[in-house]
Amino acid sequence: MKEYDHSFHAFIQGIILLGFALFMLGLILTGNVVYYIAPTMMPFIYFSLAAFFLLGTIQIFRSTKKDDHEHESNCGCEHEHQIRGPVWLKFGIYSIFILPILFGFVLPDRGLDSSVASNRGIQYGAGIDTQLSTDDTVSGNKTTDSEKTSGISRAEAYLEDPEGYMETLENGNSSKEEDIPPDAEVWNDDYYETIYHELINDERIEVTDENYLDVMTVLDIYLDKFLGREIEIIGFAYREPDFPENQLVAARFAMTCCTADTAVYGTLIESDQAVDFDDDVWFRAVGTINKRELNERSLPLVKDAQIQEIEEPESPYVYPSY
Repeated sequence: MKEYDHSFHAFIQGIILLGFALFMLGLILTGNVVYYIAPTMMPFIYFSLAAFFLLGTIQIFRSTKKDDHEHESNCGCEHEHQIRGPVWLKFGIYSIFILPILFGFVLPDRGLDSSVASNRGIQYGAGIDTQLSTDDTVSGNKTTDSEKTSGISRAEAYLEDPEGYMETLENGNSSKEEDIPPDAEVWNDDYYETIYHELINDERIEVTDENYLDVMTVLDIYLDKFLGREIEIIGFAYREPDFPENQLVAARFAMTCCTADTAVYGTLIESDQAVDFDDDVWFRAVGTINKRELNERSLPLVKDAQIQEIEEPESPYVYPSY
């Protein structure tokens, strides 16, 4: 029986670890890491880069020490220090780790596009199902439990606090604050009221990468207060199959952790120039805030917009601000 070559396998494992380290380093140096990871996750990437590089170097160094592998084979720890099986099985196991590295270096880095948006579905505005009473919110009056519960998914409210949710339904407008599902508080939070007061005094609402989700949330909650105001927003062109020629969506992907959890948000744009813009083309739109009813929900609509094609932003995604 052919003796297991610990040195060779240790060397291969070290190369794999260094390969992952170099791949991550390449993404960081080129800036393409923004296509895959949210900025809040970058400390973990730096830690992983250092850990892979250190472990890979140690593994390659160990592959040069014959005595160390002889000790592994006879250490008496009752654990396996080798990959058992035929050569093809070992090759297949290593391929699981080698192929992602090769694909990572060979395949181009690019952001998600409208094809992904059409598969995942798009949320218009901030995706809030029902608006709060803006008069109560702005004036500081407290909304009822049922009004707050309607601001989030009823299923989520039930899962968060089943007893509280059922008691809310039974009692109707209860004044007990402890019975309110915790997630419902977010739509009446002082944070969005503060942003509302900041935006309501601006001559033009400028939607940036940094405030995108916050502004969309404020518009969903206080939409009637902003009707007729001018807004500037950027996004990539996206269309639903039944859209007329003068309508498109300024769409953005929002990322919390990585591309696996991205969601698509969009703002309806109405302009005579819309027909000149293909899907996935990035553009800046400046127009007037109106609203449109869709599925019994009021949505922001940028009407009579002037559209200008732009380059894709350095970071194509937007991120929640906590």
